[in-house]
Amino acid sequence: MNKLDSAKRTQIVTALVEGNSVRATARMTGCSKNTIQKLTLELGAACSEYLNRTLVNLKSERVQIDELWSFVAAKKKNVTPAIAARGFAGDAWTFVAIDADSKLVLSWMVGDRNAKTAKTFLDDVAGRLSNRIQLTTDGHKMYFLPVVQTFGEEVDYAQIVKMYGPDPEGEKRYSPAVCIACEKHALVGSPDPKHISTSYVERQNLTIRMGNRRFTRLTNAFSKKIEHHIASLAIQYVYYNFVRIHQTLRVTPAMAAGVTDKLWSVEDLVSLLG
Repeated sequence: MNKLDSAKRTQIVTALVEGNSVRATARMTGCSKNTIQKLTLELGAACSEYLNRTLVNLKSERVQIDELWSFVAAKKKNVTPAIAARGFAGDAWTFVAIDADSKLVLSWMVGDRNAKTAKTFLDDVAGRLSNRIQLTTDGHKMYFLPVVQTFGEEVDYAQIVKMYGPDPEGEKRYSPAVCIACEKHALVGSPDPKHISTSYVERQNLTIRMGNRRFTRLTNAFSKKIEHHIASLAIQYVYYNFVRIHQTLRVTPAMAAGVTDKLWSVEDLVSLLG
């Protein structure tokens, strides 16, 4: 790590955040896989610390939450005792909260898809906000009680429940069944029906799948260790919030949200290492 200058670090990070695997990045940059993994861990820690320190007192009005599936080491059904003995293995769900107006990812967390993780995540979301919001999640049953426990009556909360048609291909399919209808359920407060949606956060999940090779489906590019999985996400979310210009907004989400007044470069991201 100490032998890498800023230019080489920037080259590596640029390759990683644009969807390249560790092996491909090693071939492109001439650096070893171990060097790239070490950089990922150290920069990921710096990115996590920066996001935690910076994304506070946010004046969001509408927030959407969703979960993004991936796995570490092996899919849950394929985790053997030998694999489990090496550390965390199996399903890894990333909870994501996005500001529907600025498209800023204001919080994210990796964990199990259950009410306990949802509560911890919602506590973090609430701690970053400075005002009442309208909140939308999908219809998963794990959300309602944690939302009430975290926000009480100080939120306008709704769920959007999607209904899918039959799957003619059964287990052979590689994409979700067709959504044939959506139901909107206002659960707390007075959410505006026009803004009961999870479309923006679902689109952001696609952005992560396109930009982070570890999330690409039907490949062998999954994370082998949970530490690298989380570190890569921290880097990706700093890149998404501060460096990548949003096509519709014409600025970065962080600029649109008033978190920063300048357009970052990848070099600025790398400089978080100090």
